[in-house]
Amino acid sequence: MTEAAVGTLLRDWRARRRVSQLDLSSSVGVSARHLSFIETGRSQPSAEMVLALAEGLDVPLRERNTLLLAAGYAPRYPSRALDDDALAPARAAVQRLLDAHDPYPGLVIDRCWNIVGSNAAADALTAGMPDCLLGPPANVYRLSLHPDGLAARTLNFEEWAGYLLHQLRRTIALTGDPALQVLYEEVRGYPGVAAAATAWNAPPRNASLLVPFQLAIAGGRRLAMFTTLTTFGTPLDVTLAELAVELFYPADAQSAALLRGDAIESVGQPSAG
Repeated sequence: MTEAAVGTLLRDWRARRRVSQLDLSSSVGVSARHLSFIETGRSQPSAEMVLALAEGLDVPLRERNTLLLAAGYAPRYPSRALDDDALAPARAAVQRLLDAHDPYPGLVIDRCWNIVGSNAAADALTAGMPDCLLGPPANVYRLSLHPDGLAARTLNFEEWAGYLLHQLRRTIALTGDPALQVLYEEVRGYPGVAAAATAWNAPPRNASLLVPFQLAIAGGRRLAMFTTLTTFGTPLDVTLAELAVELFYPADAQSAALLRGDAIESVGQPSAG
């Protein structure tokens, strides 16, 4: 790639972060003039300068490697397979988190929200789903929004779908990941999803503190949950940086009792009534 390519990429990231040349140059410790020369291809940055600018722009590790390659340098951040021996301590930590969270559902997801790990309670949520949605890999957005997935059993589908699509748009804006853009275009085309996204732009005045995931389960009962996302704090591997654990918690006492009582074992079947 040409020298200008890395400058173009850096300028795109600066625009994405809405940071001025002056602010970025000050945070990195270079002159705004030098930064301008880098962005226009008049100056070739060192690998250390590329990494410093990437750090100043909070560029994800995967894209930092892309910047280095564009500048003619080798990638600095490995991207190991999840089953690599070097990641064994991280895998063990994640598994402990999932096991401890039972009987509440827990998932491990990659950068595209593909499910790469789960506990028994999470497996129960997707029991009975069509094989085409179970992958591998199964994808949280497809399972949640596809009409043959959990969408048909989501009692507050418009609210939940609007939240999910808003979250996906926000992630795309932060990462610039083209794979996520492809996923966004796909799920937005599912029935009712685009309308839900529009409705999300004008939330009710008396909205709750958290958006619950309300699911119809066996026996005509309602299961309400909210979620949290946990990530590694100081990753220097692309795979770890893109890994997250999504944990589901009961949103009310009734849902907590249902989860503790294994009431979701038949969630894949249409609810009674």
